[in-house]
Amino acid sequence: MTTKRGTISGINGNLMTVEFEDAVIQNEVAYAVLGDTRLKAEVIRVRGRRADLQVFEDTTGLQVGGTVEFTGQLLSVELAPGLLGQIFDGLQNPLPKLAEQCGFFLKRGTYLPAIPRDRAWAYTPAVKPGAIVRAGDTLGTVPEGIFTHRIMAPFTLAGSWTLEYAAPAGNYTVEQEIARLRPGGYAGQARLRSNSPRGREQETLSVSMLQTWPVKIPIRCYAERLKPGEPLITKIRILDTFFPVARGGTYCIPGPFGAGKTVLQQLTSRHADVDIVIIAACGERAGEVVETLREFPHLTDPRTGRTLMERTIIVCNTSSMPVAAREASVYTGVTLAEYYRQMGLNVLLLADSTSRWAQALREMSGRLEEIPGEEAFPAYLESVIASFYERGGIVRLNDKTFGSVTIGGTVSPAGGNFEEPVTQATLKVVGAFHGLSRDRANARRFPSIHPLESWSKYRSIVPRTELDLARRVLRAGNEVDQMMKVLGEEGTSLADFVIYLKAEYLDAVYLQQDAYHPVDGATSAERQKYVFHYLVGILGTPMKFADKAVARKFFQTLTQITKDWNETPQEAPAFSEIEARLKQMVAEVTDDA
Repeated sequence: MTTKRGTISGINGNLMTVEFEDAVIQNEVAYAVLGDTRLKAEVIRVRGRRADLQVFEDTTGLQVGGTVEFTGQLLSVELAPGLLGQIFDGLQNPLPKLAEQCGFFLKRGTYLPAIPRDRAWAYTPAVKPGAIVRAGDTLGTVPEGIFTHRIMAPFTLAGSWTLEYAAPAGNYTVEQEIARLRPGGYAGQARLRSNSPRGREQETLSVSMLQTWPVKIPIRCYAERLKPGEPLITKIRILDTFFPVARGGTYCIPGPFGAGKTVLQQLTSRHADVDIVIIAACGERAGEVVETLREFPHLTDPRTGRTLMERTIIVCNTSSMPVAAREASVYTGVTLAEYYRQMGLNVLLLADSTSRWAQALREMSGRLEEIPGEEAFPAYLESVIASFYERGGIVRLNDKTFGSVTIGGTVSPAGGNFEEPVTQATLKVVGAFHGLSRDRANARRFPSIHPLESWSKYRSIVPRTELDLARRVLRAGNEVDQMMKVLGEEGTSLADFVIYLKAEYLDAVYLQQDAYHPVDGATSAERQKYVFHYLVGILGTPMKFADKAVARKFFQTLTQITKDWNETPQEAPAFSEIEARLKQMVAEVTDDA
């Protein structure tokens, strides 16, 4: 096949304008030729015989009149066994192998295959010749760590195909043929989807474990898309009880610098009830990403007792890497998540931070000389963010199993201003809002999620009546707190002061959580229901005190004992003993009148 070529007619930063003669398509991959180096780029706008490309590398040395080669392929990722435990950049280059080849300073124009080509996998066929298959159907399986990795019919198939040849069980590399398909299976013509590089129709199709998929096109090889309903247990009390996330849902964590966004995401990835965790670090500071890379291989997975990295994929694109690759890293992460969803697995995608991605969009929009929107972000910012979060969800696959992608994105608004465009655009499409508070972070009340400003559209694990009572106490306590800041404690009645103390008690013993404690750091759903029911009973109990000093002393003691209760295993004898002590204390101050 003849390579399509173009000529550089202009360069502005990492934006390159190219004149061409042959057909060029949107999102097509091209390479700018610079001596022996080829710099990867993507077509982002086509106007007549000119195309604007964003270059994923430093453009120093490129000049007008230079050559650009168009591939005819969309920006895609490789999908096959061998993804788990890997660390990729935004273009799915394996960073450890890049470091081995280039040293500490990565050379531009260096691209490596994401999947090892020489590793053999123990393949077991799941269907026999003559079977009718469709896109996404399981052809066989290979063990990948603790999971059974399904080898699926190419997602590019349309219609039904007949399995002509199935490889026997054995060890195969990802490029070896494991099946051969021919069109047919029911009345109607089977073909490849139009975005397939292999053409629209052909007699037989050779299938290997390796397939590619364009990152900006959702994988839709499922029978039905369902509404998220089942809670995703994170073992973080304030999330599961007050602001739950549904399996297959979406949520965002906006907050100022230092409020604990990254730590909250790491805790969620460690304890959430999901199979696969994918972290897309798009544009975050290198120090935070390095911390993640150092910690995860040494973290023990509570579910398996093995390293957490065995079921994690990290797509790492720090703020010091090319700006254009930030967008690619987000789409790479969500495409990998959809791939494992097709196997009937539950995947959690954590994007940190979507604000940096939006800033990359703003920078490229400015170079394209588009009409700016609010704060110079592109006018289409909302639709871009919405299209990303809409790729989350829970689906019923063709084999009647279920898979899900839950998306959680952090937002880093300047100065913690939640009214800025990225936060507002995100709030319109997510199902839960976990707003972090600088005041709570400064007061060391972690997780620093604001209990009054945050919200969730999903169902909690506790009864609605109990949750409403707790929220009423928190709101009333906040009102008394604001009043005390003006009038002082002396200007507050004893009854109002007790309400304030109850709200502070609930905050201290339930909303706050010690992430480093082996027991308190992860609270099971059953324990949350039990403890919350008991605490709501305390909050609803009318209490009588002689004065404010006595009330304060009582709640200080009650808080400390309840914290000890939180740090005691539920099956230990001390758990029941502390509970009995709490009952006795509350009974002594109960106002029977």
